[in-house]
Amino acid sequence: MADVAVIGAQWGDEGKGKIVDWLSARADVVVRFQGGHNAGHTLVIDGVVYKLSLLPSGVVRKGCAGVIGAGVVVDPFALLAEIDRIREQGVEVTPDNLMIAENASLILPVHQELDAMRETSNSGVRIGTTKRGIGPAYEDKAGRRGLRIVDLARLDTLPGKIENLLVHHNALRRGLGGEEADGAALLETLKSVADRITPFMKPVWRELDTARKEGKRILFEGAQGVLLDVDHGTYPYVTSSNTVAGQAAAGSGLGPRAVGYVLGIVKAYTTRVGEGPFPTELEDETGKRLGERGHEFGTVTGRKRRCGWFDAALVRQTLKIAGVDGIALTKLDVLDGFEELKVCVGYRIGGEDYDYLPAGADIQAVAEPIYETMEGWSGTTEKARSWADLPAEAVKYVRRIEELIEAPVALVSTSPERDDVILMRDPFQD
Repeated sequence: MADVAVIGAQWGDEGKGKIVDWLSARADVVVRFQGGHNAGHTLVIDGVVYKLSLLPSGVVRKGCAGVIGAGVVVDPFALLAEIDRIREQGVEVTPDNLMIAENASLILPVHQELDAMRETSNSGVRIGTTKRGIGPAYEDKAGRRGLRIVDLARLDTLPGKIENLLVHHNALRRGLGGEEADGAALLETLKSVADRITPFMKPVWRELDTARKEGKRILFEGAQGVLLDVDHGTYPYVTSSNTVAGQAAAGSGLGPRAVGYVLGIVKAYTTRVGEGPFPTELEDETGKRLGERGHEFGTVTGRKRRCGWFDAALVRQTLKIAGVDGIALTKLDVLDGFEELKVCVGYRIGGEDYDYLPAGADIQAVAEPIYETMEGWSGTTEKARSWADLPAEAVKYVRRIEELIEAPVALVSTSPERDDVILMRDPFQD
């Protein structure tokens, strides 16, 4: 058996929720290893819809443990609100089915305020963030002034740590024309949630090591996508953490050999939320049709997603960077009824052809896609569960994608329903 890491291989929103849901039914532990509550995913279990942001998918399944690793930034208020929300749906979240790494960093109100100030400022680059404080929290983590989960268990140490944090934040707030933050108020706010958060606190690295020794199946659940990776994405229009599979080890507290199989989630077309380059974006009726058929609105923010043709050159690049073993191709049914489909196989930049997207926002912004045109299909792929259920042209499309991205398709998703999957290779048995 192989422990499996699931990551997005585009700009996020690839349909990881359904695939993680499908895999978590056979996992003993599900681990979130990076990101925060800016990433959302939807699970449908026995007809009940669960919208999760911070909570790992495992918590909604009996007998499956959920883990929030040290690589995640945790908004304690958002986490408690999410716990309360799914409790109303009949799911109890307790220290028996949820563990939070004691060394995970906290997202504080000052982080959200700073995020909003920057995004509404008339100066600097607007990234198009969710204004949930993710970036500022990671900045403080890297700057060694952030607060962590363990600090909520040692309230006597908080005043000095808050003072150190606000020396930095208040200077930024003054520069952006804002009022200084009140340290005493922040202290009282943290005290109000400490007793509800600390029971979940554990040395997650040790718990996961024990789970591995006991032969339990571990599923590592990534957020966002490789193209939003702070190092390898379309910088600066990226998230503030590493989204590649290697982060599963660092963000959970297990070594690099912990991940046996990396499954990259890839949408059968391409979408992006927020600012930044998007070579295959369609701002015409075709793009609108993709968005409407795919219900392309963010789970967390409700923001409309930008839509375009499948970019094989870019996916090939992300799969190699992230060390992906196979992909799950999602939303194939959205392409039903198109007379022809286009797939990007490279770029033309300044009269020169590239088979990859070079680094540099200015270069990426002017990259023109080089397309290969394929025949569409008039039949339906919706709810297909075997190759025999697919139109011949749809099979050709999937097989051509495999060739172009230089990676096998492990499974194909043909509707939002969890069981509408064509399985070619079981990641847990690889």
